[in-house]
Amino acid sequence: MLRYHTIPVTAFQQNCSLVWCDETLDAAVIDPGGGLDLLLAEVERRGLKLTAIWLTHAHIDHAGGTGQLARERGLPIMGPHPGDQFWIDQLAQQSRMFGFPPAEDFTPTRWLADGDTVALGHTEVSVRHCPGHTPGHVVFHHAGAQRCFVGDVLFSGSIGRTDFPGGDHGTLIASIRERLWPMGDDTVFIPGHGPESSFGRERRQNPYVRGT
Repeated sequence: MLRYHTIPVTAFQQNCSLVWCDETLDAAVIDPGGGLDLLLAEVERRGLKLTAIWLTHAHIDHAGGTGQLARERGLPIMGPHPGDQFWIDQLAQQSRMFGFPPAEDFTPTRWLADGDTVALGHTEVSVRHCPGHTPGHVVFHHAGAQRCFVGDVLFSGSIGRTDFPGGDHGTLIASIRERLWPMGDDTVFIPGHGPESSFGRERRQNPYVRGT
C-alpha cells in the first residue's frame, strides 16, 4: 500500500510529499522545491530508500531543489509533461525573481504523459495530465489509497493561478472536471499549498468549481 508524509518547504510553504511502498520502503519525493535537509532527515528517520523524484510541474517552489537532489543522490527525475520545458528553462530566472537560492539545471529522466504510470516498490501510481496552471502539469493518483497529489491544480476552497505564462483558466477548469472528478468524491487530494481536502467536498463547496 502507498504511504505518504507531507512536509511544507520554502517560504511559499509548498507541500512536498514523501511517498513510499510500505512493503519495500522504496520512496519517491514529490516536488522538492527546497528544504532538502528536512526532506532527507525524514527519509532517514523513517528508514526509507529514496529512489526517484516526481514532479507535478516546474514552478520554482515545486522544482527548485530538484537538480541538486538528483545530482547528490543519483536519482531519476520523473515528470512533468513536456509542456513545462519552458518553466524548466526559466528556473534560474524564477530563482532570482522570487528570492530563492539558485536552482541547478536539470533534464527530466522521463517525461510523463496522460495515462502513464510510475512504479514505487510493489505499487503503481497513475499519472494524469492536468494543464491549466502550467501547460505541462501532471497529478499522481493512487486508486487503492484514494489519494491524489495534485500540485497547484486544485486547493481546499480555491484553484490554481492561471495568470502566469502558459496558464489558462478554461483549460484548468476542464482538467479538474475531466481528470480529477472521475477519481471519485471520496478521493482525498494533497494540494501544493494548504490543507488536504476531498474531491467531493470541493465539488460541493469550492466556489470556483462547485457544480462543474
